Amino acid sequence: MHQDLAAGIIAERKRVLGKRQKLRKMYWSANQTTGSGCSLLETRFATSSKNHAGPMTRDVKEKLMNLIAHYNAVMEVMEHGAAKAIEEEGRAYGGYVRVAKGQVQEYITEKLITIAWVDALGKDSSRIEINANKIRIPICNSYIERIKDRALKQHIVSNLTRYYYGLSVDKHVFIDKKFVLGIECKAYTENAMIKRILVDFWLLKTKYPELKCYLFQLESQLGGDYSVASASRVGSFPTHSIMSYFDKVDLNIVTLLEGDRKVNRPINKPDYFKELKLEHLEFAVEKIIEGIN
Repeated sequence: MHQDLAAGIIAERKRVLGKRQKLRKMYWSANQTTGSGCSLLETRFATSSKNHAGPMTRDVKEKLMNLIAHYNAVMEVMEHGAAKAIEEEGRAYGGYVRVAKGQVQEYITEKLITIAWVDALGKDSSRIEINANKIRIPICNSYIERIKDRALKQHIVSNLTRYYYGLSVDKHVFIDKKFVLGIECKAYTENAMIKRILVDFWLLKTKYPELKCYLFQLESQLGGDYSVASASRVGSFPTHSIMSYFDKVDLNIVTLLEGDRKVNRPINKPDYFKELKLEHLEFAVEKIIEGIN
């Protein structure tokens, strides 16, 4: 059974090779110039002075283009990698693809943070740290006060240092050792998942009230226009309804791929491949700069 599935994936992989030339054209078309001789990316950032120190440099543009090339390369071989994992390791197809998408999303997100800080803002790389270390969220004192069972209350008080919850999101961004930005990374997000993300950030903000909270996702399944790279998005009815109950958390949502996620149209399949557009990376960099500058 595993061999049949692997063979089917490999056959589909062959179709990917025929799309390689198309991907190359997509890559270079994003590098086109305007009539002024500036790239489209340089032109946009030159007019965004409130978020950026100046016009986007060629080095920054090249790094964003490299991220597009990396994404294309990963998606191009993902089916082949799944077939190999099935055949050689007996791994489940869905599990392999889910992990692979999550890894490429986290890789792109971390690179965007560095590009925003070091290359776009021109800041010293030694001042920024990115990790996902667990942060201790202590037991709430008001909870202890509400406990009616005296024995239980005394037990908690006597062991107070042991009462905490270790919490982290995918990317903790520290500037000058101060935790300023938290980013949760998802291959896709639906509204049932938004609740967990909001709870995590709500708990983190009990310790870091000024923390900026972000969700970076490859695809959106939240509804509305969350997959559009625009500051004037209105979002979706259910997402805003859920977020309205977490008044301490201002969740900024960034989607890297255009168009809502369709369960029966997985982007790792050649027929449903979605390109990673430069404008979405621009938007992501702008949002990161808002959070750390």
